[in-house]
Amino acid sequence: MLKTIINKTFGLRDGEIYISFLMQLYIFLIITVLLIVKPTVNALFVNKLGADSLPYGYLLVALVAVVTTIFYSKAIREFSLLKITIASLIIFSLAFIVLSIVLHFEILHNWILYFYYLSISLFAVIATSQFWILANMVFNAREAKRLFGFIGAGAIAGGVFGGYLTSLIVSSYGNKYAILVAAFFILCCIPIIQKIWKLRIQKMTTYVRKQRKHNESNTQVSSLKLILKSKHLTYLALITGISVIVAKLVDFQFSDFANKAISDSDELASFFGFWFSTFNVLALILQLFVTNRLLSRLGVSSTLLILPLGIALSSLLFLTFPELWVLVIIKGIDGSFKQSLNKAAVELSIMPIPLNIKNQAKSFIDVAVDSVATGIAGFLLIFLIKKLDLSTSYITVIILLFVFIWIVLIYRLREAYFNSFRTNIQKTLVPDKNLKQKRKYETTLIAARRILSSGTEPEILSLLNQLTSYKLIPLKNSIIALLDHPSKAVKTEAINQLFQYDKGTAVSKVEALITAQNDDLVYTALDYLLHHSYINANQFFDKYLNHETDFISNAALLCLAKEAKNNNKLAVKYNLHSRIADRVRNLNTPEGFSRKEAVANLLTTIAYSGILKFYPFITVHLNNKDSFIVKHAIKAAGITADQRFIDELLELITIKTYRKTTVKALKKYGSGITKTILILDKSEDLKDNIKEHLPKVVSEFNSQSAIKVLLRLLKSNDVVIRFESAKALSKMRAKNPELYFNKRIFKREIIRESKYYKNTIDVIASIQNTISNNSAIENKNDNDIEVLIARQSLIDVLEEQLETSLKSIFKLLGLVYDESDIDVTYSGLFSEVKEARLNALEFLDNMLNSQLKSRVFPLIEHSIIDEGNLASSILKINVIPENAYLSMLIKRRGKRVKLEVLYLIKVLDDKSYVPIVMPLKKHLNKEVKFFAYSTIEALTDVRR
Repeated sequence: MLKTIINKTFGLRDGEIYISFLMQLYIFLIITVLLIVKPTVNALFVNKLGADSLPYGYLLVALVAVVTTIFYSKAIREFSLLKITIASLIIFSLAFIVLSIVLHFEILHNWILYFYYLSISLFAVIATSQFWILANMVFNAREAKRLFGFIGAGAIAGGVFGGYLTSLIVSSYGNKYAILVAAFFILCCIPIIQKIWKLRIQKMTTYVRKQRKHNESNTQVSSLKLILKSKHLTYLALITGISVIVAKLVDFQFSDFANKAISDSDELASFFGFWFSTFNVLALILQLFVTNRLLSRLGVSSTLLILPLGIALSSLLFLTFPELWVLVIIKGIDGSFKQSLNKAAVELSIMPIPLNIKNQAKSFIDVAVDSVATGIAGFLLIFLIKKLDLSTSYITVIILLFVFIWIVLIYRLREAYFNSFRTNIQKTLVPDKNLKQKRKYETTLIAARRILSSGTEPEILSLLNQLTSYKLIPLKNSIIALLDHPSKAVKTEAINQLFQYDKGTAVSKVEALITAQNDDLVYTALDYLLHHSYINANQFFDKYLNHETDFISNAALLCLAKEAKNNNKLAVKYNLHSRIADRVRNLNTPEGFSRKEAVANLLTTIAYSGILKFYPFITVHLNNKDSFIVKHAIKAAGITADQRFIDELLELITIKTYRKTTVKALKKYGSGITKTILILDKSEDLKDNIKEHLPKVVSEFNSQSAIKVLLRLLKSNDVVIRFESAKALSKMRAKNPELYFNKRIFKREIIRESKYYKNTIDVIASIQNTISNNSAIENKNDNDIEVLIARQSLIDVLEEQLETSLKSIFKLLGLVYDESDIDVTYSGLFSEVKEARLNALEFLDNMLNSQLKSRVFPLIEHSIIDEGNLASSILKINVIPENAYLSMLIKRRGKRVKLEVLYLIKVLDDKSYVPIVMPLKKHLNKEVKFFAYSTIEALTDVRR
């Protein structure tokens, strides 16, 4: 019961409660100590040296902190965090014991006050820094986002408790005993950190240990160089420094106005006490009940913006109304948000940095940067207030300037934060040395000439294909020279390129090629002569149709078929019908079949002729054993665009050898084929191995109307078609950036696919629950076993579709966000490396907007979490009654699931399912209709 309450209220999951409370207790004690010693020492400092000495104290803290950081950074590189932390705690504890003795004997000197003022400042930054470094090691990015809010509440609670405890002890026993209690509390932290270290750090994954070892070389450089080398760390250091400066300026302005408004010292102390307590209470409430929710909804970067935006808006209000109550609001925002929302977000923002670098850099940022920023604030106050004698109201303008820079840096940090996750994911998947650089293609005319003159056959053909739609005059001579190339394929493609130039170009050289023993080359040469020379059609066909060489006569007949398509008189004059009939008749005899190229040529001739009588010749050769002939039969079928070939082409698209050719052939059917595909999808009358290739056919049209068809296919009942449609859309966008892709529609489809995915999870869980409930039944008969097999078979199909649905979601996400980021994320999520999965999850969490995050993210997180109990706590599973989920599957799923459900209903032998099955008697798919009749007949058989 208590676990459930904690889980729902604070987001703690099984296995996290104990370690979270230990961490919370640790920071609670640290901040309690700070709230005991800081007011005590500060009061002694101000009382003896005066408030005017505070800015000088700021500067001294900055100087000492920089020196301290140099030695501290060396210690971080040489020793473990555990040893350094314990040593630091012991040193500070001893120092406070000595202070208690000093207070007891009243031997306070000015140098002692400065020493302890510095000690308290260093304790504040070092102890808290060590805690948050430890927290970054104990929790991964996903855990940290949920738990840092809860753990950080311990710091705020320590602030409240420490303040009250100090008042109680000092009023009853004096300062010396308060300091002694603080020293004792510091020592209590040591067994706590040892326990935390034993529970989590020693059990660190092998990957993290290897990563730490890998990064040792990086940490041999100074902390400052490490930070300057990383944009991520540089922005984080600057943000930390500016936030400290703003906080000091706000604090000074608030104290100054309060002092001027309230002359009585007791009333002023009461005023400060009331508001500081209120700010801490607000911070605690925010930390416990708001921080986690905002971090989950807004992400790290957006949460970081809340504090500076709040200060900026209230500072603008102060410029309009320069009153104390406005400064109370500003100080309240700074005091409550900084220790809650902003603190958790800052600690999360460093999570992607590798461990050893993180330890060293964060220590420098928390100690040196914080202290230097405090010194800068002190210098500004001394210069502005004392030297220039400006009113404290002018500080608001400076605050606004710093806040503007703060906000800009947060936006810069956002991209650096994403890049760090990208880099981490890629490093865990592909080692740097294996990364392949993309080849930069040469595009200059000099490079083109070089390839055309001395390149390999594939290089030349590739370049010529790229030049198809361009008329490059400077390359004309180089292309003509290719007519002498030894490769017939190169010669053929070179002739095709000559169509781009003036009529009559290189006619004599092309004419010489018609004697080549190659059908493609001879046909291309004749086609060029017919259309790009000054010979007329009658002269051409008189010369070549009856040529004694079959290469030439076959090619001339193909030219006639193409010309006669729009010139029936030419077909009649040269007896196209009878010529084709003679060729068909000859090729159908053993003596007439001489070359497969001749058959291929005739298939194309028949297709262009448009004579329906000869189309069976194409049908026959679609089933030829020779793949060369089959490919030409497919091309011929596409040229005809006749409906009779569609079914056979759809069958051939399943064979990899013919797939590319078949897709191109179906494209030749024009937009009508897309309507056919939509009808086939609606009727669910497609084989599983066919339907996955149809979106490719649609995408080949590369048009806005093709996008509309694919969007309709995204609403298909069949998850395979939806996935392939999303994949086709993704490829279209990459190839055709000028086409319009409406992201709003894709977001809607992502939500729809997410509902499908969630429903599938619920149904699988419901079936498993049914199986589990029935497993207790003893003495199972054959029918019980058959039902069990049917249920398990349905689960297998649904789990397979679940995987496809998830792939579909990611393909759709790639259409909304940067596709390379989504691809990297997907690879990371399903990597065997746990660290890669966690980094990918956090990367995706920060990438998605709030609407998609709430729908998609829990599903993805559930799918990759290994632990059963933890996975169940992430996503609420709805257990559905069997009749409800069977009804839902029949209505909303594709043919394959329908058939599985019909079989299950049949073996369940329950008449109550008849109404569920009845609508399928009118289903467009014959197989579904047949099994529906069969199932109803079995359930209503009166003879049983």
